[in-house]
Amino acid sequence: MSASALLPGLRASLDKLIYHHGGSSLPADAPHAFVYFITIHNASDRTVTLLGRKWVVEYASGHRRVIEGDRIVGETPRLVPGESFSYNSYHVTGEPASALGSFHGVDERGGKVHVTVGPFQLSPPECD
Repeated sequence: MSASALLPGLRASLDKLIYHHGGSSLPADAPHAFVYFITIHNASDRTVTLLGRKWVVEYASGHRRVIEGDRIVGETPRLVPGESFSYNSYHVTGEPASALGSFHGVDERGGKVHVTVGPFQLSPPECD
């Protein structure tokens, strides 16, 4: 099995992070939602198909949560050189945290590739 590699020119960026207090729609132990907007840019010389994602959220308390899955918001984007894929999703928390993401897939030659984004801070405002 071949290892995954960073592909020069394939990059992911955090475009925007929005705080949203979810009120009663979120669990009492995680009432703070952070909506993030990500763009994955393919400036490489190869077509890439993204197959899944992994997020690691590290909480101020020292707890770590790993979220992995197939696809990215239900899609497996195929990016030819020069194309981008943008999406938004969210994390919920009850305390300050840091999030680091990665996306994995294959290039047109069958090589395994990945790209990372973050870390970025999930800092709920202080409640009065």
